[in-house]
Amino acid sequence: MSTDPSSSRSSSELDALRVDLVAEQDALDVVVAHLSDEQWRRATPSPGWNVTDQIGHLTYFDASAATAILDPDAFHASVSELIAGANERGVDEFTLGPFRRLAPAEQLATWRKGRVDLAAAAATLHDETRVPWYGPSMGAKSFLSARLMEVWAHGTDVVDALGASRPATARLRHIAQLGFITRAWSYRVRGETPPPGDVRLELEGPTGELWTWGPTGAEDTIRGLAEDFCLVVTQRRHVRDTALETGELGYHWLVRAQAFAGAASMGPQSRSV
Repeated sequence: MSTDPSSSRSSSELDALRVDLVAEQDALDVVVAHLSDEQWRRATPSPGWNVTDQIGHLTYFDASAATAILDPDAFHASVSELIAGANERGVDEFTLGPFRRLAPAEQLATWRKGRVDLAAAAATLHDETRVPWYGPSMGAKSFLSARLMEVWAHGTDVVDALGASRPATARLRHIAQLGFITRAWSYRVRGETPPPGDVRLELEGPTGELWTWGPTGAEDTIRGLAEDFCLVVTQRRHVRDTALETGELGYHWLVRAQAFAGAASMGPQSRSV
């Protein structure tokens, strides 16, 4: 057993992420567990997607995540299949088609089974593990943070569609951390280079605690609620539709912020006039 304190701390962080990922999935389960068939068909803010599609997206990529952890070669093969299927049938039909054809009760059961499979795969991760994904490979903690972020982000679409409520929790810290460390990625995925200068985050957590990232002498600082920042970096809200405060450098990033892998996406337009 390692006696390195940093190793023990890191393992503790990974264990906490495993627990928090399940907790975030459970929070979404509370929202969708007793929906009517009509509610499963309810349109969400994602153009062309209903509640079924949001849960189907999570189901498909939870299965991909479990495969990426347990069998990287099979995952790489599945990426080629996804590209071919998307070209032939369209990405939504390839990733969501089989799920869409299930009855709502089967959709719920399928998503739940996939979560169990992902948790079992996540239990095999170690701090030094790198997991292949659709962008660069990811460290174990970032990978699980990304899965938690996906659940929360697509859950936001579901909550918005249903007019439901979902309290903010300390789990947002994982998403905020991921949002901060993907600043450079948000530019690179667009073929751009970040402008010079550091950006600091000073965010208020759900119970009033202060979460910070970045140097104190940064050229710009983003301040506000952690939930607002998470909504922006997951492209669920435009920065103008939040109470975040920032200067030009921070704003330049936030209108491009993308905490998830895949092709560049600009997110929603501002609702403000």
